[in-house]
Amino acid sequence: MDDNGIFTQINALVAEEHDLRSKRAAGAIDPEEELARLRHVEASLDQCWDLLRRRDALRAAGRDPVDAKPASIAQVEGYIQ
Repeated sequence: MDDNGIFTQINALVAEEHDLRSKRAAGAIDPEEELARLRHVEASLDQCWDLLRRRDALRAAGRDPVDAKPASIAQVEGYIQ
């Protein structure tokens, strides 16, 4: 996936996050279901941003960004902030 594809995925995840929050505010979704789905969406967003950073690092090192592989959600969520 190229950078544009990653940004497309990020935009879709952000739209889903907004949709979930709107549904929760309208009472159209169970709060526990919203929370579980939001956790997944947020972890997926972290994974996308991490992949973009990996691609940028490869470019900066003079390598092909196509070689960047996405880290697992568990790995990305385990990073120390």
